[in-house]
Amino acid sequence: MTNPTDPSNKALPKGALNGVRVVDLTQYVLGPYATQTLGDLGADVIKIEEPSGDRQRRNGKPPNSKELGPTFIAFNRNKRSVALDLKSEPGKRALRKLIATADIFIHNMRPQALARMGFAYADVAAIKPDIIYVEAMGYDAAGPYAGLQAFDDLIQSASGSGGLDQLGDPTAAFRPLPSVIADKTCGLFATIATLAALRHKEHTGEGQYVAVPMLETFTGFIMAEHLYNQTYTPPTGNFGFTTSLTPYRRPYKSKDGYICIYPATPVQSAKFMELGGLPDAYESERFTSKASGKERVAEYYAMMEEAAGAYTNEEWMALCREHSVPAMRANRPMDIFNDPQLSQTLFEERHLDSEGAYKAMKPGLRFERTPATIRRDPPRIGEHTAEVLAELGLDAAGEALT
Repeated sequence: MTNPTDPSNKALPKGALNGVRVVDLTQYVLGPYATQTLGDLGADVIKIEEPSGDRQRRNGKPPNSKELGPTFIAFNRNKRSVALDLKSEPGKRALRKLIATADIFIHNMRPQALARMGFAYADVAAIKPDIIYVEAMGYDAAGPYAGLQAFDDLIQSASGSGGLDQLGDPTAAFRPLPSVIADKTCGLFATIATLAALRHKEHTGEGQYVAVPMLETFTGFIMAEHLYNQTYTPPTGNFGFTTSLTPYRRPYKSKDGYICIYPATPVQSAKFMELGGLPDAYESERFTSKASGKERVAEYYAMMEEAAGAYTNEEWMALCREHSVPAMRANRPMDIFNDPQLSQTLFEERHLDSEGAYKAMKPGLRFERTPATIRRDPPRIGEHTAEVLAELGLDAAGEALT
């Protein structure tokens, strides 16, 4: 496979982080999502795996797959895989030589475990003083949870996100949001922090230690709007951003599916209802006869829902575009491959020699001069071990080449 950092390779576009090397000791979702993003931006990401591979490789793996499960594929493109036994001296020696060539060292292991192997920040900075050392952990070291294990469900539970539905409906179940959203959010914050540290290094030549504590990072993200009236001292009301919590916040059934309408003004909502066969809705007896504001709100949404059934999604999309009413078809997960926008801009069919064809989701970011691209498919375990060790002057056993 071609080395994307090789300046002689003119065929591959160079991303904004071309020339930046990342030593990646991450598994699961948070860390791999962060390092994949850095790889999408052009960095040379070297994924260090134990000889048995990242555990995420086995998550959801179909029977005919050799070692690439669907979630591993989703979070590990644009990386080179190097298999090292970090409990052995040859493995540690190879990693130390690799660190000496790197700009960034990132991990989401428990800090104590990595320190026992000899790769805490002080150890790594002794090898490469200007290294950017990014450590994603569950909880800020200043608090009583420091050192505890952390997974997405645990962080969602402690952050309050699992109880958001209860702000609108006290009888709602307490449950995490149906996504590994804490991992992915913190992965993006890890990317942001890494880029900020790179910027500082450009100006000063200094590396630094960067911590990304999941609970604090994700709670700040999820509660940014939901702190709401608890923002003030003393509080002026309850938690919860009312626009997000209303039970009316949902798509409407159209003739052939569901359509999401988000009128920003009464003029736009009146136009939508008119198009759907309910002219002068705000002046109608049906609406004005309601005695209370709560009843009028309920009637408004009932009229919107009734109007939505007048046309198909395709017809509504055309009508709403023509009349400047904010609208979008509401896709079920199985619909996204056929969405007119996503089918052209996001999905790409690619091929893995070991697995066959697969659907890739291209980076969503667009750069005029330094494109974010898929330059490498997700690697097999240790696919690039010999290649990378040879760059370091080592043989496959981690010994110096003569």
